[in-house]
Amino acid sequence: MTTGTTQPMARPTLAGRLADRSLEGLCRAILPVHVNEGDIAANTATLKRFLAHQPAYVNVATRMGAGAVDLLTRAVSGRSLQNATTEDQERVMSLLTRTTLGSNAMEGLKALVLLAAGSEMAAAEILETARNTDIARPDAVLNVTPSISWPQVSQFDAVVIGSGAGGAMAAMELAGAGMSVAILEEGRRWTVEEFRTIHPLDRFAGLYRDGGSTVALGQPPVVLPIGRAVGGTTVVNSGTCYKTPKEVLLDWRDEAGFSLADPDSLMPELDRVWELIQVGPVPLDVMGINGRTIMSGAEKLGWSTGPLDRNAPGCGGTCQCAIGCPKNAKFGVHMNALPRACESGARIISEARVSRIMVENGRAAGVLAYRSDGSAFKVLAPRVIVAAGTTESPLLLRRSGLGKHHMIGMNMAIHPAIGVAGRFEEPVVAWHGVLQSAYVDQLHAEHGVLLEATSTPPGMGSMILPGFGSKLVTELEQADHLGTLGGMVADLSVGRVIGRNRGTMIYNLSKRDGRRLLEAIRGAGKVLLAAGAMEILTGIPGQPPVRSEQELDDTISRSDPKSLHPAAFHPVGTVAAGSDPGRFPVEPTGSLRGTSGVWVADGSLMPTCPGVNPQVTIMALSLAVAKSIINQQ
Repeated sequence: MTTGTTQPMARPTLAGRLADRSLEGLCRAILPVHVNEGDIAANTATLKRFLAHQPAYVNVATRMGAGAVDLLTRAVSGRSLQNATTEDQERVMSLLTRTTLGSNAMEGLKALVLLAAGSEMAAAEILETARNTDIARPDAVLNVTPSISWPQVSQFDAVVIGSGAGGAMAAMELAGAGMSVAILEEGRRWTVEEFRTIHPLDRFAGLYRDGGSTVALGQPPVVLPIGRAVGGTTVVNSGTCYKTPKEVLLDWRDEAGFSLADPDSLMPELDRVWELIQVGPVPLDVMGINGRTIMSGAEKLGWSTGPLDRNAPGCGGTCQCAIGCPKNAKFGVHMNALPRACESGARIISEARVSRIMVENGRAAGVLAYRSDGSAFKVLAPRVIVAAGTTESPLLLRRSGLGKHHMIGMNMAIHPAIGVAGRFEEPVVAWHGVLQSAYVDQLHAEHGVLLEATSTPPGMGSMILPGFGSKLVTELEQADHLGTLGGMVADLSVGRVIGRNRGTMIYNLSKRDGRRLLEAIRGAGKVLLAAGAMEILTGIPGQPPVRSEQELDDTISRSDPKSLHPAAFHPVGTVAAGSDPGRFPVEPTGSLRGTSGVWVADGSLMPTCPGVNPQVTIMALSLAVAKSIINQQ
């Protein structure tokens, strides 16, 4: 709102100016002046804009890190990081990466600089592709009300906390059974027009919790981006779909006593989800060279491979899944389950953070939530379905006084992943095509390793590239010749979520899973070499490219898994369901132990890692939980 007066802009403090200079020096050192036609100032401005979306601790840590590199540069060269020669900057980078701690810190700073600079350099291409592609379908009709416009008190038969894969399906089922349903979502609704016009970095920062900077702390630290929007992570995931392997369901049923996972009863729900979200194989004509190259390499090895199944009817291969599909081709729950829920009368309250579940006489009575302006409101309901996600649901239960079970927040599996790239003589341009397009499951049964041909939006996936300074610039200039393959490991449930308001994820890679990550690198490297790659970038810090299977084996044999820089996208298990009250906070039917009227319907229900991309499993389990609620009426 305009007030009619202009307030003078506050002058930057000396400390602020020094911090800005350190950030500019960091951008200059990691990507020297001759990249992007010397426009270091633009890269720095983009980085600062991105940091403005981040939690305070990320902003402070980044500026402190840049300041520390600046101080070391002054000690080594007598010049600031901003004014040092390229040789001195690279010498400092080399010194800092000689220890695991320094390497992790520099890789974190490098990832931020590359994300900002890469998205800036590729913004024109991303937006041009977005604008020039036809829209597959219009935005769905949803009954969404921002929390700022929601009344102080309202009443429903059921309130669902979270609008992602689990919450949307539960809401659809409950509303379809005639219940009045409110869905509370912390994020906002995004439109296809925004995905076609907003700068890619601003889309990334706005669509993910903490601006995309969520990290599980441990050895090694693991980047763990989590979507936050109406539709949850289904708005920004790859769209990859798997039905839960039968052996996993049998393990959940027989070992955990999770009766909803019985294959005979859950398989029909999996089939129902499959049809609802319109899953089908990636068409070869939109797959792109990257996926076809990966399949070619696997076939030459005699390994099992093929196009991935995805819920993306009408996909045009824009490779922008992770920042919102500009075609509306990806058929997330904001395009199917949520519209159906709304057709049955459900209401979505966006930009609402649930503070706690209200309980009266041992039974759920509704929720207390906060609007975007900080004011509180209540949604009263005798049934509360917790679907805030694996990392948020434990916090909500603790804030509500319902988190007393010792396993709430424990038992977290994350499906850790690594990326490997192969350099080819001819251009691959991995970002021209489907973001995640082909699978190689040869190592899945024996090693728990699933390989998937994966790229990222242009300029936003350069973290695998080795080195700093002029070496990194050279790598960026040749990035269109890289084929990329990711590997995920079905991990042990060794992580935990601590806290009540802001969660902290703790995850230390087990020895078994560390070996499996290295096995994933080996398998991905073999596929890329068989496909004709001249050399392999393993992503293992400090290790040079390899050019043969022998060199690949030698590199892996001398590598420590704790030095890797993995990411993860599929956290599960923190409020797990099972028959043993001592082991599982949730009953086999999805009901929270110790309180009537509270159910859990998201990935936190799973007793262990499902071993495959989990969205279809989450959706089917949520439908099963909703049916158990309906049957209790």
